Amino acid sequence: MKVVCAGEAMIEISIDAPGRQVGFAGDTFNTAVYLARALPPGTVDYATVVGRDALSDRMLSFFAAQGVGTGRIRRHPERLPGIYAITLDDRGERSFAYWRDQSAARMLFTDGFAALEGADLVYFSGITLAILPPLVRTALIAHLAGFPGQVAFDSNYRPRLWSSPDVARDAMEMAWGVTDIALPSLDDEMALFGDADAEAVRARFHSYGLTRGALKRGAEGPLLLDPEAPVGRFAPAEKVVDTTAAGDSFNAGFLAAILNGASEAEAAQAAHALASRVIGAPGAILPLD
Repeated sequence: MKVVCAGEAMIEISIDAPGRQVGFAGDTFNTAVYLARALPPGTVDYATVVGRDALSDRMLSFFAAQGVGTGRIRRHPERLPGIYAITLDDRGERSFAYWRDQSAARMLFTDGFAALEGADLVYFSGITLAILPPLVRTALIAHLAGFPGQVAFDSNYRPRLWSSPDVARDAMEMAWGVTDIALPSLDDEMALFGDADAEAVRARFHSYGLTRGALKRGAEGPLLLDPEAPVGRFAPAEKVVDTTAAGDSFNAGFLAAILNGASEAEAAQAAHALASRVIGAPGAILPLD
């Protein structure tokens, strides 16, 4: 089995942390890490583009240390990875500043789709789509329409990355059209599509022909997209420290459970439990045991 997660990993600078810590994170990369921890070694690869600089070298070393394969990563001769900085206010609330408009990852798939060859499952997100040039974005979705394996997608809507909500909606609907396992978030779907509530989101997905996957609803717990599925009961997180990778880790937990033979109801429980652990500690990536 081979899983390929595609998107952008960035350099993370924690301005207010001791020593101004530097790390690496990104939505699809976070998911790749947690998938790698739940699946046999060598199962999960990451597809992106980085530079040929020293920080890109460190990034690749970090990926490998997390058990994520780097053989599908291209190195651009001129571009560098994107950067984001985290600052904390007096109440501990986080704010972000980004430098990613010319990142190397924006060149992903501009040379074709060899990075996806041989995958049994491809996972990507709305952020993956947002950073691609429009023609490449359309070509990716067309490629995935004929992809022989499974496709999993999380819309992960970030308005600042899109030229307009209309462009984002069109791209997301095309992506949902090639998706086998859908992992949307309620807040994102309501914000972008104007759905009134979770049932409206689920009804819209049913109109796409999508009944596999789960709608993330934060502390309330996920709702399976299958309208015939019962509503599960989910234990609340013991504590909430940092919600940065809540959805990313949930997606990994759900997909890993499905790939390991669990039912969707079992996968939702496993995913919610993993996300609850992740948000109980600082940072997107929990330390390796």
